Amino acid sequence: MTSGAARKIRLLMLLRRQGVTDVNVLRAIELIPRELFVPRPFRDQAYEDTALPIGHGQTISQPQVVGLMTQALELGDRHKVLEIGTGSGYQAAILAKIARRVYTIERHRPLAQEAEQRFAALRLHNMTARVGDGIRGWPEAAPFERILVTAGCIGNPPHDLMDQLAVGGVMVIPLGPDHRALNVVRIRRDQNGLKREVLWPVRFVPLLPDVAPDPVPA
Repeated sequence: MTSGAARKIRLLMLLRRQGVTDVNVLRAIELIPRELFVPRPFRDQAYEDTALPIGHGQTISQPQVVGLMTQALELGDRHKVLEIGTGSGYQAAILAKIARRVYTIERHRPLAQEAEQRFAALRLHNMTARVGDGIRGWPEAAPFERILVTAGCIGNPPHDLMDQLAVGGVMVIPLGPDHRALNVVRIRRDQNGLKREVLWPVRFVPLLPDVAPDPVPA
């Protein structure tokens, strides 16, 4: 067994102890090589349970957060998912191993381009990525059975995203009164309206509007 494989097994065992028990989520984490989604200087830490920088002020979330948020979606193989905040693409790749179809939006063009290259290399053909304003969602592909937001939102979820959540659907989003007091919240939509469930405290970069300016060439 390679050292990388051993580290991955140790991580999976740790995630189980931390409450990630959904077999489909664990299988997806096992199948997706996290080292492909982190910058080369950090690859030796790919299977540590820690967030890592990916440039442009963004991070790849720690595996525990990825596992628990994916599990909170109650995701199945018939679901169409919208993810807000592609980042490195790791969370989207995990979703793609479980769901029928994944749409993912990133406001930083270089991150989106790198993520699409990773998706192609891993032959993840059930996903579509684009550069855009995640707060506006993806109306032409709506409604979505599942929506996952991987950035912190102050106050209430964006109206456009709520409008794009199907009846019977689930949204998982970090919410709080400010960015120092975020909680992962699960929102269910049924025929009678919306129900919220606060799950656990979390730290995330803020959910920002618009597309980020392209970096100035050095």
